[in-house]
Amino acid sequence: MKISINTTVNAPLKNVWEAWVNPKDIVQWNYATEEWICPDAKIELQPKGSFNYRMEAKDGSMGFNFEGVFTKIETHQVIEYALEDGRKVNTTFVEDTQGVTVEQSFDAEDEHSGKQQKKGWQAILNNFKQHVEQK
Repeated sequence: MKISINTTVNAPLKNVWEAWVNPKDIVQWNYATEEWICPDAKIELQPKGSFNYRMEAKDGSMGFNFEGVFTKIETHQVIEYALEDGRKVNTTFVEDTQGVTVEQSFDAEDEHSGKQQKKGWQAILNNFKQHVEQK
């Protein structure tokens, strides 16, 4: 099953792209709830380059690495990657008069319901929007 989410960010494309790919920005927005943090982000933005974003509960009770390999990069347009479990994610950036629409589609995993996954990924995308618009 594929899941899609999106948001429109009121900022120039260059700023949106930079906040998406810069580790200093990623750690500021890459979490689904206020109980979580992203204390570390490593990214090698090129085809076959890898990324690893550390996700942790603020209370230290749990954490995991969100990691994968980039399969396609078109600067200011598209980022595609494969997660370590083989699921694929596609992110597009489209600028228009309203701002930049960021859309993600991803293969669902089997552990959580599609509704839960959509809600979590959308929350992260909403944090991203807020981060960029407040910069």
